[in-house]
Amino acid sequence: MNTRTYHRSVSVNNRKIFYREAGDPAAPTILLLHGLPTSSGMFRELMQALADRFHLVAPDYVGFGHSDAPSREEFHYTFDHLALHVAGLVDVLGLKDYILYMQDYGGPIGFRLFSQRPGMVKGFIIQNANAYLEGVGDAPKQVLLPLWEHRTPETEKPAREFVSLAGTRYHWLVGAREPEAIDPDHWVLDQALLDRPGVQDYQVDLLDDYKSNLAKYPEWQAAFRAHRPRTLVIWGQNDPFFIPPGARAYLNDLPDARLVWLDGGHFVLDEHTPQVAREIKAMFAA
Repeated sequence: MNTRTYHRSVSVNNRKIFYREAGDPAAPTILLLHGLPTSSGMFRELMQALADRFHLVAPDYVGFGHSDAPSREEFHYTFDHLALHVAGLVDVLGLKDYILYMQDYGGPIGFRLFSQRPGMVKGFIIQNANAYLEGVGDAPKQVLLPLWEHRTPETEKPAREFVSLAGTRYHWLVGAREPEAIDPDHWVLDQALLDRPGVQDYQVDLLDDYKSNLAKYPEWQAAFRAHRPRTLVIWGQNDPFFIPPGARAYLNDLPDARLVWLDGGHFVLDEHTPQVAREIKAMFAA
């Protein structure tokens, strides 16, 4: 079977959207939604591990990775608009249904897709993606609460540090079981994209807009209870951004979910790809 990953782009709402694709399109589709500060590249190894049983599609959002990155004057960077373009990609590709794999920013984007078209979603794979207030750690609160209360150059400063080289490296290494096992290419390549002119400006806009996600938590939780998608929660238990109570909270609304703790931080795939792939196949492979 061909497990090669292909690198493609299509136009969605007049924006180029890049995506990685692997596996047989006749197999169950997993739509893989990445987090901050990275791109679909975070899923390279996992896609290879799953391509024998699944059809995999991993997009870069507008402004991330290899997709178009218009300035904030040309594009209004909000989670609503990022989700709109992912939904547009789903339509352009003609996907009829899919399992959502969501990490970090992938959560608020994927849960928007789910709440809008729940019948298309055949399951959740949730990796350190939050939908509960109790899951928000002190680290993001220190960065975001002052920004949300009153946006000024002074309150923007911690948000800009969040997407600086030191911040990006911290995202990748924090909580890792073996930090030396994490490939430094991750934060070096991510930062090269973040350092393009104007990119950090709209990244601060998205961090400011993150408050819109908290406002939607009750809506998403109600949708979880109403539709009960099959759910696998994979959680790096040393994550200071989205902390363990946020993982356990899914079980209140999705009591049949499987919760798997991993000895890792915000990004766990570098150290745990084989285990994550086994868990996904055990739950979702046809």
